[in-house]
Amino acid sequence: MPYLAAAVVLIGLLCVLNLILTLGLIRRLRGHGAAQPQHAGPPTVLKPGSRIGDFATTTTEGEPVSHEDLIGLVGFFSAGCEPCHDLAPRFARLATGLPRLAVVTGDDPELVTVLSPAARVVVEDYDGVVSCAFQNTWTPALYLIDAEQRVVATGGRLEDLPVESPA
Repeated sequence: MPYLAAAVVLIGLLCVLNLILTLGLIRRLRGHGAAQPQHAGPPTVLKPGSRIGDFATTTTEGEPVSHEDLIGLVGFFSAGCEPCHDLAPRFARLATGLPRLAVVTGDDPELVTVLSPAARVVVEDYDGVVSCAFQNTWTPALYLIDAEQRVVATGGRLEDLPVESPA
């Protein structure tokens, strides 16, 4: 009987030690997570100053588009992405008069319909030529491109870019 009591006490002490170590680990992980920088937008690969890669494709209207003639605002949207559906009408109403290219990944006729009146629209797979040229893997993602085909600004919202945003 004394061996049984000693075993129960030993197991109890091991459980308390395990609990203390677990709580210490949780506290340390929380502290480590707080020290990490918070990203305001999507994890875009091309940063301001980067040149976009080479590509050539056609829009839904049959108009050719390539890296050589790309300037203005480029937006990446995807099927099934609720923030993309929220951003698309504002992207289409953008009041600055910038040329716009909208890249829709996946099959989403609704997004194409919303974006078509105000932007050239390219529909492609998730690893399409425009997405690869921008090294883009996130939606929604916005890029402002200058006349030398360099990225001026990036973001996940119109407010992240130095353009006049619609109300």
